[in-house]
Amino acid sequence: MEIMKKQKLTFDSRIDYALILPAFLLSMIGLLVLYIATSHDYPTRLTAVMTQQVTWGIAGIIVALVVMHFNAKMLWRFTPILYGFGLVLMALPLKFYDQTTVNLTGAKNWVYLGGSNLFQPSEFMKISYILLMARIVVSFQNRLKQRKLRDDFLLIGYMFLVTIPVMALLAAQKDFGTALVFMAIFAGIVVVSGISWRLILPVVAVAVVFGGGIIFLTTFDGGRDFLKSVGMGNYQILRIDAWRDPFANAQGSTYQQAQGLIAIGTGGLFGQGFNVANVSVPVRESDMIFTVIGENFGFVGSALVILLYFVLIYRMIRVTLQANNQFYIYVSTGITMMILFHVFENIGANIGVLPLTGIPLPFISQGGSSLIGNLIGLGLVLSMKYNQEPVFPMEKVKKRSTTAKRYRTNKSVS
Repeated sequence: MEIMKKQKLTFDSRIDYALILPAFLLSMIGLLVLYIATSHDYPTRLTAVMTQQVTWGIAGIIVALVVMHFNAKMLWRFTPILYGFGLVLMALPLKFYDQTTVNLTGAKNWVYLGGSNLFQPSEFMKISYILLMARIVVSFQNRLKQRKLRDDFLLIGYMFLVTIPVMALLAAQKDFGTALVFMAIFAGIVVVSGISWRLILPVVAVAVVFGGGIIFLTTFDGGRDFLKSVGMGNYQILRIDAWRDPFANAQGSTYQQAQGLIAIGTGGLFGQGFNVANVSVPVRESDMIFTVIGENFGFVGSALVILLYFVLIYRMIRVTLQANNQFYIYVSTGITMMILFHVFENIGANIGVLPLTGIPLPFISQGGSSLIGNLIGLGLVLSMKYNQEPVFPMEKVKKRSTTAKRYRTNKSVS
């Protein structure tokens, strides 16, 4: 039996190629559209930008391969250290930042040293945060003999304790877009952890009312003044204005949103062909990269990209369903929510469904921090299949989490 087990767990059999393939294709599409955007907007920097992106991609693959070999016990042990280190990194942009970048984006979220923006710490903090949230949920659940509603309150309290420092640093950086990503991760893990809907539904209702209230306040001067007085930046209010009416001030505050919609619209069904950039779109190499896809490859090309994301998310969920380890289930849930929210928000903002928040498109937008962070996330998901080890000793009561059982039941019914 031991020999048969070793034969089954070969390197090739433990790699989910159906998960790797869509990520690889998205990365190749990213290089293609980044070339188009850079060659038109920054032709003198084309070689440098492409070289950096390829280098970051290779570095991310190497790190992902290393992470893939981490076993669950190692991740469990080092998670608090990674979280603490992540908080230290997130404090750096408050001291080392580029004022020009701050003036353009309104946020101090890049570490600036040696005359250039080096990296965005929040991209790596997302991974550390997911690991710690997973550890908190698993530790809490396995200490309980019978779960009650007050236990759900206590679990949410623990999760808030590790979320507050992250949110405080993001507030100091004025990085609202990244804060939304952490909120999405938090929400995903809360739902999967089995917390009662009697707690979740009121929170969702409050969030909807709160968001609707902010949008309403931006519609009149008194409301806008109030939002500014409580710390909301003018650029954030203008982004909501651009979302509500992209062509209200198409030559001013809503220029980026209006140009993006025009670029996508001119692509039509099949696009205008390779290496076309007739419509000027600010920051199209990063936040507005989907407009390049729409303009060059039209509806068909855009739909193909969305399909690749769908396949990627589907495969990540499949790997999660097959996990025999509670810790891995919550880690994979957090990473899935991270990538899913990035895709949803970026594409939604580019097509005018959501306000712009400055969130990059995974594997496609320019940026080493984002690319490496997403590849590390995939490495962690792959490690779930690669490291087929027994569950933690602390999981004596049940080998599989109630979440995994729920998923399997839904799967068999469907």
